[in-house]
Amino acid sequence: MEKTIVVLGCGPAGLAASYELAKKGRKVICLEKDNIVGGISRTICRNGFRFDIGGHRFFTKISRVNDLWKEVLGNDFLIRPRLSRIYYNNKFFNYPLKPVNALVGLGFFKTIEILGSFFATKVKPYSREDTFEQWVSNRFGKQLYQIFFKTYTEKVWGITCENIKAEWAAQRIKGLSLTSVVKAALLGNRKNKIKTLIEEFSYPRFGPGQMYETMAEKIKKTGGKVLLQNKCTKINAKNGEIISVEVSSKEGKTKQIEGDHFISSIPIDELVLGMNAPVPKNVSESARKLSYRSLLTVNLMINRKEQFKDTWIYIHSPEVQVGRIQCYKNWSPYMVPDKNNSSLGLEYFCAENDELWNSSNEELIELAKKEIDKLKLARPESVFDAFVIRTPKTYPVYSMDYSLHLNTIKKYLVKYKNLQCIGRNGMFKYNNMDHSILSGLLAVENILGAKHNLWEINTDNEYHEQAKTWKPRNL
Repeated sequence: MEKTIVVLGCGPAGLAASYELAKKGRKVICLEKDNIVGGISRTICRNGFRFDIGGHRFFTKISRVNDLWKEVLGNDFLIRPRLSRIYYNNKFFNYPLKPVNALVGLGFFKTIEILGSFFATKVKPYSREDTFEQWVSNRFGKQLYQIFFKTYTEKVWGITCENIKAEWAAQRIKGLSLTSVVKAALLGNRKNKIKTLIEEFSYPRFGPGQMYETMAEKIKKTGGKVLLQNKCTKINAKNGEIISVEVSSKEGKTKQIEGDHFISSIPIDELVLGMNAPVPKNVSESARKLSYRSLLTVNLMINRKEQFKDTWIYIHSPEVQVGRIQCYKNWSPYMVPDKNNSSLGLEYFCAENDELWNSSNEELIELAKKEIDKLKLARPESVFDAFVIRTPKTYPVYSMDYSLHLNTIKKYLVKYKNLQCIGRNGMFKYNNMDHSILSGLLAVENILGAKHNLWEINTDNEYHEQAKTWKPRNL
């Protein structure tokens, strides 16, 4: 009999798996609780303006992922220049670092102090690299860590850098050090293509949502099912296998969807706590102890042309709450309907149900207007429309004890032989889009007989930023 594969979540990972299965003629059902596909990589449209949720670069060294992107969008997959800067102490600093710009911005004596701190760290580094602070300081020196890493990182995560595992830094900025930054600034970044320093990237003409909306349409055209507004509320298991999931529609109606294989990209804590089977107490407790950061995006539509060329700006100044600002027209000119208009997305990192999260939309819009004025990026009166997007569980938090809880959960889930976890939230791993998509593609190969260990994706630090090729090792 034809086997049914049920995929939970229509983000990049879930859709990539469903797309691959549909192409191979497999019976696939992809379930999504939202009314739009793409997960945190979706695109929101309002009066002809298009808004990304956080800014999603399409850059990868994984050829099959790049081929997939090109296959889906063709000529609508654009090559775009990248310009990003750091705003600190009322000044803009180029990122990647430009030595003259940094020298002028910081001043001669501060630059000498930074270099002295860097060489002092090389002579006497931290003997252990358990925390984000230790990992970054050993590569940049304590002074540069304080200036360009500490404030922004603590805005993002809501905890001190001493309580963030070094694993996060190793995973996200491997290959980046003061030496590599200066080298890239003086000699270029062509040889190793350190991800953090790339100067161009691909981007869908109408935002990342175009990629995943097109993928969803192609899944349906090849016989697969993509069911929106169907939230998975219960996972039914028997004899070491998942046998069905219970889903609830927006009308509140429930139904059972049976399957032979299940691929989950929904938050791993929700997967565990939704199990309709005996779950050991230590496993459920571990699921409840995993924490996330959520994202508030205040999107502003402005009645004049863009005032700067940045694709995005990191805000390191502690006097404002905004953490990063996206300039969507510079990602793609097609993100705005009129060349005489522009738009900004102000990103506020918070915890679900904290004071910022619970602020009214009107309060958040007023806050955003005040902060763009304070940063001298735009005048509040130039904003003619605005709205707020709340995105829960955007970033898995790498707290000092998170790996203990995650390992407990992984040991429990491995007993379900027909279940695989993929994607950022499905694996509680701060993956890029390409790593999430790769996990979906390899999950399909596992169903067809391979034995890839999906948990190895994005743990090989050499691959993450420097190696040219990478192959998954088997279980």
